[in-house]
Amino acid sequence: MAPSKSQYHIRSNSFPTRPHPLFQQCDEHLCRLGASDATSSSSVSLKLSGLEDLHDSVEKLFQLPLTQQAFVQGRQEKWVDELVDGTLRVLDMCSAAKDAVLHTKECAREVQSIVRRRRGAEVLGLVGEVKKYMASRKVVKKAIRKALDNMKAGANYKSSSSNKESSAETMALISVLKEVEAVTLSIFESLLCFVSGPKSQTMMSGWSLVSKLVYKKKVSCDQDDDQADANEFAKADEALQCLMYHETAKFDNTTHIENVQNELHSLESCVQDFEERLERLFRRLIKTRVSLLNILNY
Repeated sequence: MAPSKSQYHIRSNSFPTRPHPLFQQCDEHLCRLGASDATSSSSVSLKLSGLEDLHDSVEKLFQLPLTQQAFVQGRQEKWVDELVDGTLRVLDMCSAAKDAVLHTKECAREVQSIVRRRRGAEVLGLVGEVKKYMASRKVVKKAIRKALDNMKAGANYKSSSSNKESSAETMALISVLKEVEAVTLSIFESLLCFVSGPKSQTMMSGWSLVSKLVYKKKVSCDQDDDQADANEFAKADEALQCLMYHETAKFDNTTHIENVQNELHSLESCVQDFEERLERLFRRLIKTRVSLLNILNY
């Protein structure tokens, strides 16, 4: 499931003049986040780190008197409801990403535990555990597809703006906050697609998978292969499928067990990093939403 250029990944060059340096700070964060795609675990981590900085600036923006005044005065306008709903959309996407990463981590640890207890070339219950892991990956991918569908469905509303009497400050606030939501959702989309892995991996089985793993270092790789080589989730999937094939076919699997250990170790490091960043970001997003609701309820 490759990330798509969705309607969320949009930058505009015609914003109203920003009335406070924090608006410019948000713009700078948005420009950096939109400068490149997230195609590897390191680039995804960098994007998540950038989102933390962006939403830290948004939280500071909410503390400004001019921001609080804009929300209070526009409390009954549609754009306020849209921005409040937007904070819930990004929280839902962050939660979906956290669940996908956590589910994968727990299942991968079960496989690692059995592999580490192996005796010689035999692994007690290995095939069953690998099947459980692959089944769990299907559950994760299904949940990811649902989260992405919900996100895209939520984007099909007609965005409104403030009334003609709104100040330049209010117009600037609406503009930057809608952009923050758009870029945040775009990055979560990229993360979820990364966790799901390239579509081509779900179509491979049997000898086609084994052949790819054996000969991939001897042939040139297409774009999907390049993405798989940089994707710890896809590489772990490949290694486990290959190991299961050799185990059931009664082939010597010593080399494949070692490969599985290496790939699961890489996956563990990647998942741990994602999990920590997502947890910090989730807390930040909750704080931002609470700040907004407190302003409106004042």
